[in-house]
Amino acid sequence: MTKHLLLGQTLGFSGNPLTSAWADVTQFDSAGGVLIENDRIAATGSGAALRAAHPDATVTDYGDKLISPGFVDAHMHYPQTGIVASWGKQLIDWLNTYTFPEESRFGDRAYADDVAGRTLDLALAHGTTTLTSFCTIHPESVDAFFDSAAARNMAVIAGKTCMDRNAPDTLRDTPQSAYDDSKRLLEHWHGRGRARYAITPRFSPTSTPAQLEALGALWGEHPDVLMQTHLSEQLPEIAWVRDLFPDARDYLDTYETFGLLGAKGLYGHAIHLEPREVDRLKEVGAAVVHCPTSNTFIGSGLFDMMALSAQGVRTGLATDTGGGSSFSMLRTMAAAYEIGQLKGNALHPAQLMWLATEGSASALHMSGEIGHLGSGAMADIVVLDLASTPAIAQRSTRADDIWTAIFPTIMMGDDRAIADVWVAGTRRGG
Repeated sequence: MTKHLLLGQTLGFSGNPLTSAWADVTQFDSAGGVLIENDRIAATGSGAALRAAHPDATVTDYGDKLISPGFVDAHMHYPQTGIVASWGKQLIDWLNTYTFPEESRFGDRAYADDVAGRTLDLALAHGTTTLTSFCTIHPESVDAFFDSAAARNMAVIAGKTCMDRNAPDTLRDTPQSAYDDSKRLLEHWHGRGRARYAITPRFSPTSTPAQLEALGALWGEHPDVLMQTHLSEQLPEIAWVRDLFPDARDYLDTYETFGLLGAKGLYGHAIHLEPREVDRLKEVGAAVVHCPTSNTFIGSGLFDMMALSAQGVRTGLATDTGGGSSFSMLRTMAAAYEIGQLKGNALHPAQLMWLATEGSASALHMSGEIGHLGSGAMADIVVLDLASTPAIAQRSTRADDIWTAIFPTIMMGDDRAIADVWVAGTRRGG
């Protein structure tokens, strides 16, 4: 058995700081330790006590750096890595101008392999150890992503994006091929190593009722897998959905009608929700995913994190690259804070760190497995340098507690703040 002991400041959570007092559910130790045995966390606690109890463990002492669960990105598009930070479009124009031409290239397995590997390496460089990604309609794009993740032993969730209308011919499948391809990929990849499959209709405007029905049937046959899609991102999109589905009660109803609403549903963005939609999401236990850099970058609107949390809707956090403008969950936390301020709620650093770890893991139904600094969790860990740049260092030296030390890194940090990364107990480096 391989034992490795990490020493430093440690931060974890025992509950949800959005719905409980954050001070009651945070677990911080200024001289903590994390004991790794093989690929999992065996224990956390006092660094000195763990060192005394396990003298045979190899020790890495990070000093005053912060040891945290690896970041969990609950919604992104790896095929859009090459078009991240493209100028000047909102959602529908963004798709037609940038996304669809780029995604048309992913039938080429070599191209898909290159982008998948690059995306995962960029994520790791920013401290993200789990990604939840849309692929393209091409099965090759799914295989490329899962193969690349397996080579890095990363936990990932992904699925073939299904579209049979309102997209170029190069990106259309059919109701039957969407079902057949998704079923074959699901049966091949789901539960293989650290891979999990997500049934993936892009969004209602690009799927006919027949395709939504086929994918709903597939989910009914495999209720243990996740289903990911988009919901109520922009007002023109909602108007489009209303035109396409005149009998639907609201946007969410276009999924619910076809069996695509459930506890393991992930609904990206969810900015402009109707009261009925909020009630139904809560009732079934579905999760919405906040994508703050994307929501501002393409002008979608301001997600109301605290209001939805207060109403009992589970929420994850995500970069949404390439609509999102950064691969960094630190930058994503900063954007979530800024949007919270515009909505009248200043999110505490504990709440932001929870969203990027435990919160997203909960949205993915992987609590205790990833995003968690506790016994039994996979040893996916990020180590943060809280003085990574001169600007951050001069601010953090004035800190009088851990939260005023962490907050400058959340607001100004980037990949330079990533001192080290561990994936399944193996050191990947910062």
